[in-house]
Amino acid sequence: MSSHISDDLRRQIAARAEYLCEYCLVHEDDTYFGCEVDHIISLKHGGPTTTVNLAYACAFCNRQKGSDIGSILSQTGEFIRFFNPRTDRWGDHFQLDGVIIRPITGIGEVTARILGFNDSDRILERQTSVDLGRYPTAAALQRMMP
Repeated sequence: MSSHISDDLRRQIAARAEYLCEYCLVHEDDTYFGCEVDHIISLKHGGPTTTVNLAYACAFCNRQKGSDIGSILSQTGEFIRFFNPRTDRWGDHFQLDGVIIRPITGIGEVTARILGFNDSDRILERQTSVDLGRYPTAAALQRMMP
């Protein structure tokens, strides 16, 4: 199984995401390290390099997620999969409260925790973008709707 992501496929994934991280919804221009293409289900877990398994992710979200596919829900000890931008709606699992991304489901809770949505540096990044009138973008607001 090939892991190569062609320049054309990379551009297609970025355009489909409207240049937003599909996990935290920060625009690539507003994150210091930019965005990259992520395998939603990693290659090591059998995920293909196809449009249905690729997401656009900021470097923070992509590095935190790594090859993980989910985590343990702290309240129950149950294994819960991560948010999947191809099959889930962001607004069904998360809510923006000022600059805090609040999880509203188990999927939201494990995703927000493992990807570090509300780590201090991430909150500062969002606050700076809010102060500049750049977050959330119109495209992000659309995705935030349940």
